[in-house]
Amino acid sequence: MANIDTAVANIAGPSIGADLHASEGAVGLVVSGYVVAFAVLLITGARLGSSLGYRRTFLLGLLVFTAASLACGLAPEIVSLVVARFVQGAGAALMVPQVLSGIQLHFHGRDRLKALGYFSIALSGGAVLGQILGGVLIAADLFGTSWRPIFLVNIPIGLALLVAGRRLLPADRSTDRDPLDLVGVLTLSATVLLVIVPLLLGSERGWPTWSWMCLLLSLPALAFFEYGERRGAARGGRPLIARQVLRNPAVRAGMLAHGCTTGTYFALLFVLALYLQAGLHKGPAYSGFAMVVWVAAFGLAGPIIPRLRRGVRWMPVIGCLVLAAGYVSVLAYLQLGGRTGPLLFALLGVGGLGLGISANTLIGAVTSSMSPQYAADLSGVVATNAQLSGALGVALAGSTYAALASNPSTALSVVLVGFIVLTLVGAAAAQRLVR
Repeated sequence: MANIDTAVANIAGPSIGADLHASEGAVGLVVSGYVVAFAVLLITGARLGSSLGYRRTFLLGLLVFTAASLACGLAPEIVSLVVARFVQGAGAALMVPQVLSGIQLHFHGRDRLKALGYFSIALSGGAVLGQILGGVLIAADLFGTSWRPIFLVNIPIGLALLVAGRRLLPADRSTDRDPLDLVGVLTLSATVLLVIVPLLLGSERGWPTWSWMCLLLSLPALAFFEYGERRGAARGGRPLIARQVLRNPAVRAGMLAHGCTTGTYFALLFVLALYLQAGLHKGPAYSGFAMVVWVAAFGLAGPIIPRLRRGVRWMPVIGCLVLAAGYVSVLAYLQLGGRTGPLLFALLGVGGLGLGISANTLIGAVTSSMSPQYAADLSGVVATNAQLSGALGVALAGSTYAALASNPSTALSVVLVGFIVLTLVGAAAAQRLVR
């Protein structure tokens, strides 16, 4: 549901604006408000899991998400919809990190790879359903409700999951609860907010002065957060992010590789939509199908990797190289005069498969590099790294494409060259992680 509600709001934007008589900027907040709240609170959500219990925090996040979905579906005007979307993003931030924490706590070795495979299927399935479900529900206009069913469909699903979660999730341990560093929560949230908001909104508004000011202010905010964390650790307190995690060279290498590859994934989804719709004047359904092939290929990697008997250790590197090969093949296709068609979709599938291999094995290697006591720290860092990398990738690739948009094939080709460089950097970082 968390992934679906990122995609469906993009598709529903025009319908929401027309129905609620909202400006383009206000509709943009419906989309970005969810992502901002989600990204800002991911680490906090992960730490709350270790403070309150993973099962309890997951169910709390699910309840908040479901209630906010109801508020979104019944919103009478744009302001209440924007507020409900922020709350919905906060619920997702409480819910999502507990999944990766639970995988780290309850699975080991090849079983962890299998669990991460199911995790990737959930991620890719959510993205695929978001592309399809949004268009279908809006086009159906059930009972004249236009865009509202895209949020209301979460209500029965959320209620069913609350019942299932109470019965099936492992009980929380009553000991070894970590206190929450509230000062760290506030300073880190402010830092992420100062980064994510200009990355999400600045590029589409031509990088106004406030966006650069926010990015500049994020540096002293980060320094202040780091100072508070060091001071708290020196006094024997529990930092928001354990020092051992940040100092671990395997974690740093893995996060660099994961950030480089994931950033290109989010950026490609954004730029490909521009290329197909604005550049080649294809319809949204055609554009959505191209993205479905990419995302579906990503999900295929999950079940495949645990079945491999050899070479699993080097899969993070191999995945990055397959992803780079996918981008190279699409670039070659464009340079040879191709514009769109089934072959383009198939080549995108190669890249999606490479991303799925790299993402699964990178997360598996990073989480295996430290003991389960750091599960919450790693979950928050991995999820936040993906969100920030995605926002940065969309901002850079979107700005580059917009500057060259008069020639769509050239614009996409230049962006693809950047993707190839980033995935090769990711491969080098993945090799360091494996070593």
